[in-house]
Amino acid sequence: MNSRTFSQTTAAPRIQLLRDAMKRHNVDACLIPSADPHLSEYLPGRWKGREWLSGFTGSMATLIITADFAGLWADSRYWSQAEAELAGTEIVLMKIPTGSSLLHLDWLAANLPAGKTLAVDATVLGLATARALEQALAKGGSTLRSDLDLLEEVWSERPGLPMAEVYQHQASHAPLSRAAKLAQLRLSMQQHGAQWHFISTLDDIAYLFNLRGADVNYNPVFLAHALVGPQQTTLFLADGKVPAALREILAQDNVILAPYAQATEALAALPADATLLIDPRRITLGLRQAVPATLKVVEAFNPTTFAKSRKTPEEIAHVRATMEQDGAALCEFFTWLEQALGRETVTELMIDTHITAARARRPGFVSPSFGTIAGFNPNGAMPHYKATEESHATINGDGLLLIDSGGQYVGGTTDITRMVPIGQPSAAQKRDCSLVLKGVIALSSAQFPRSIKSPLLDAIARAPIWAAGVDYGHGTGHGVGYFLNVHEGPQSISAAAPEAHTAMEVGMITSIEPGVYRPGRWGVRIENLVLNQTAETTEFGEYLRFETLTLCPIDTRCLDLSLLRSDEIDWLNAYHAEVRERLSPHVRGDAKEWLETRTRAL
Repeated sequence: MNSRTFSQTTAAPRIQLLRDAMKRHNVDACLIPSADPHLSEYLPGRWKGREWLSGFTGSMATLIITADFAGLWADSRYWSQAEAELAGTEIVLMKIPTGSSLLHLDWLAANLPAGKTLAVDATVLGLATARALEQALAKGGSTLRSDLDLLEEVWSERPGLPMAEVYQHQASHAPLSRAAKLAQLRLSMQQHGAQWHFISTLDDIAYLFNLRGADVNYNPVFLAHALVGPQQTTLFLADGKVPAALREILAQDNVILAPYAQATEALAALPADATLLIDPRRITLGLRQAVPATLKVVEAFNPTTFAKSRKTPEEIAHVRATMEQDGAALCEFFTWLEQALGRETVTELMIDTHITAARARRPGFVSPSFGTIAGFNPNGAMPHYKATEESHATINGDGLLLIDSGGQYVGGTTDITRMVPIGQPSAAQKRDCSLVLKGVIALSSAQFPRSIKSPLLDAIARAPIWAAGVDYGHGTGHGVGYFLNVHEGPQSISAAAPEAHTAMEVGMITSIEPGVYRPGRWGVRIENLVLNQTAETTEFGEYLRFETLTLCPIDTRCLDLSLLRSDEIDWLNAYHAEVRERLSPHVRGDAKEWLETRTRAL
């Protein structure tokens, strides 16, 4: 079913079902976030309520329904997609500048009259967001009701919990043991004066216990909550997900299993004189409400969020090896693509099929790390474009093909974007590619103080693009997990507030991915992953630099070389020399010839 068919035949009756339920419960408005009980980015089917109601399939948006209004708040990455998928419905696209925008709260404060009630399911509402929401409603005299899950009432075929089996991330690729990670965590808890710590975020849990799963698309995680105590740890997850042998292994580390639904009961049963550590940005309102009022609660970032962001030397060695395998797979893919273009019909849909197949032939590959983005000409101008059977382009003629893809391997997570020239790109297209590459090089070459707040680095990549009077609407870089989520905190090279937790530290892996997007014409993005390394220590302190981890040629046919300075050409030549040296042992035949051609020095 394509999005337009969905919009015309499905959205209206579903919204009416919700409005009927709102009326039964004396609710004047209902907010449906893109969230689950773990505040995940990619959601299991059970919590795709916003998509079920609206038909909008993007990964981030907020839907608000009242008796006479329906609005979807989405940022610029999704505007074109949302306009297409909401067509034929009453839902109004409310354009916001960034995914972290709270403009929907301002709308509620202005449009929900005094005495009215807004319903939000507390089990999927972040605690920090709930506090901001309550403040916004208080301005207009309206109130928040969080004890209703109206989707459960109206969604008759709502999916159940995913039941994929949990497995160990083996010691060969998980160099720090579960016991050691728990010991480190308990030291951090002591520093906060807490005997107990509750964790809901799935990548934190997978990291802490050296476990992986397949409950969420693209991310090797599983649905669970964890309660870490002074001696024992309880892992709450659905029955039947952990094999008996693994249960015994976990028990050796004093990790016991309990049913998923008992997490709130365990919080309610904590000792009255206990101190509990929680992260208000990574726990829901519903879970916070379960904590007894007698408990002392300490709010701070999950210590595991910091720990997993700083990869160990052993993990980094695995990531480097993984990048060689991923780069070799891409050599094979791009060889196929260049041979196929002009000889057979190639569509955007075929890109994902062939790039995933190339990765699947490599050792350690598990799955894609996100849905492949392959956008030709105007489709490339949508940063989160997704080709579908009903709507996709055939790749022919002249222009640019943007390919953003990644893989999950047992030794690391990859994420890369490259531009492919189709026919003869225009001078304007080459100019945009050159501007974006200048931004990549500027930030990749930067040296910066250790612990600098990562958002402060954002302007380095934008400066060469700004100099041409151009900009882009998304962040420049996000943290990347180690065989975990492709989007990982706490660092973010973006327009986000430069808070203390965003400090850049040794061992962090981050993307660098500036872009230029010209709606209806083309889009450009070039992306590498980089590693924070020590550069030098001077009288002014310790300085860091980036090591570029991603290994894949940057197609020089997309560039206007006259726009690159000599030092920028030197950077590109040095990068290509390393790519050629490290990938050559992993490819042969046509793929090796392609690699040598595409890395030839300028």
